[in-house]
Amino acid sequence: MRRSFARKLWLNRLPALVGFAMLLGTHYAAAQSYHIRAGDILRIEVLEDPELNRSVLVTPDGRISVPMAGTMRASGQPIEAVQRGLAGRLAASFANPPNVFVSVERLADRRPDLQQRIGPKLISVFVMGEANKPGMLEIPPNTNVLQAFAMMGGFTKFAAIKRIQLRRGEQIVPLNYQQIEAGSAAARMKFQDGDVVVVPQRRLFE
Repeated sequence: MRRSFARKLWLNRLPALVGFAMLLGTHYAAAQSYHIRAGDILRIEVLEDPELNRSVLVTPDGRISVPMAGTMRASGQPIEAVQRGLAGRLAASFANPPNVFVSVERLADRRPDLQQRIGPKLISVFVMGEANKPGMLEIPPNTNVLQAFAMMGGFTKFAAIKRIQLRRGEQIVPLNYQQIEAGSAAARMKFQDGDVVVVPQRRLFE
């Protein structure tokens, strides 16, 4: 009798269990089908070393930069592929293979003309590397370097603040934050739409 009752109960619950499994499969497939795009913000977490946890921008050329892992291509890749790539690059720095988790913290703006319809025109500046708020900054025209540094929230403790770069097309302009803070002429340099600010990681004795 008990076996008959248990079997009946199992058969009654089977459709719900199948439906739940299909729902999980659908969510997993959707996550796997998403391919990272330039302008996305990725959240990277390394279980073995929380100091490596950070948010990184996928730059216009499709790359990300992570301390100890260097620069690698992310645009066009599924999240799982980027996760595997980072784990492989970081493996040499750990006794055992590290557990690396990657997620999309914020999607790139897919409607660049929206701001023009609802308010004053802004320009886009991309910040990557050791800034406290990497990503795409929407700033007013004529924003200068010092103002933009404030908008990106300053720098992490890994930042090489004397070797910051402003990349404008093929042009690379070196920026020394200490000199800028002291009032150098570079502090008054104005950003242009599409500029990229690169804050490199400092070297061992820098």
